[in-house]
Amino acid sequence: MGKYIIRRLILIIPTLWLLTLLIFGLMRVLPGDVAVMILSDPAGGMTANRETLDSLREKLGLNKPLHIQYLEWVWGMVRGDLGDSLFSGRPVLQDILVRLPVTVEIALLATLVGFFTGIPLGILSAIKQNSWIDQTLRFVSIIFLATPSFWLGLLVILAGLIWFGWVPPSGYNTLWERPKDNILQVMWPVLILGSGGMATIARMTRSTMLEVLREDYIRTARSKGLREQVIIIRHALKNALIPVVTLAGLTFAQLMGGTVILEAIFGVPGMGNLFITSIRTLDYPIVQAITVIFAVLFMATNLLIDLLYGWLDPRISYS
Repeated sequence: MGKYIIRRLILIIPTLWLLTLLIFGLMRVLPGDVAVMILSDPAGGMTANRETLDSLREKLGLNKPLHIQYLEWVWGMVRGDLGDSLFSGRPVLQDILVRLPVTVEIALLATLVGFFTGIPLGILSAIKQNSWIDQTLRFVSIIFLATPSFWLGLLVILAGLIWFGWVPPSGYNTLWERPKDNILQVMWPVLILGSGGMATIARMTRSTMLEVLREDYIRTARSKGLREQVIIIRHALKNALIPVVTLAGLTFAQLMGGTVILEAIFGVPGMGNLFITSIRTLDYPIVQAITVIFAVLFMATNLLIDLLYGWLDPRISYS
């Protein structure tokens, strides 16, 4: 097990290196000049002279060759220094640490909603195969799979405004300080993101449960006179959960990035909101840091899922 973890951690290094090259290059080919944007007035007019512009570029390090900028950024990350924001001048790590818990909370709650609703619905659909319950659940899951989360978010806001005169609360309150306000602020992003995860997990659970229920050991358990509830929970579910756990873990990693648009729609000050604002203003250090953090979380989630396999199925060995 230890050797397997070490191999996986070593493989993360070239993956992250390629990612840093990609995001660094993409940010540099975007149109616009961040120094010009900083010195422009609110109307977009440029009032500073050439000397001031060159001085700002030198201060921000934008006049250095691209390979020097890249090496300085990577070496800073290795030392735990994500750099400073080009606009605010604050350390990037400081801004991220304020907003990361918001995004993690939304993604985690949405994953839990999808997991704890999708699995029971998938089991019910498999047990009632081809019945009206199964057909209804499959139809609903397809609806949620086909509906983009941003469109559903806009629909919720418009419906609330037109029918009830309701608008989503802006800002953010921590769960441990003002739990009621926190739940009201993250409820709709969580439910919208969780609905897609629920549909995916329900369909996967149904598929794996149908395969497991056809196995010989399930027929043997039934021939022994065991109750159907015992057979489903104790014998079938654990074996059927292996691909479902994989999907749930990947869903959490994907939802970390999926919060980007919904945070902007519902005015939640998380990583997604910061990411969109930073792209608009060409704040390179923030965009690069958030991309790397999302990638690390995604790869760490994959590693954790692989380690869970050994608990779910003792036949799996990592030696």
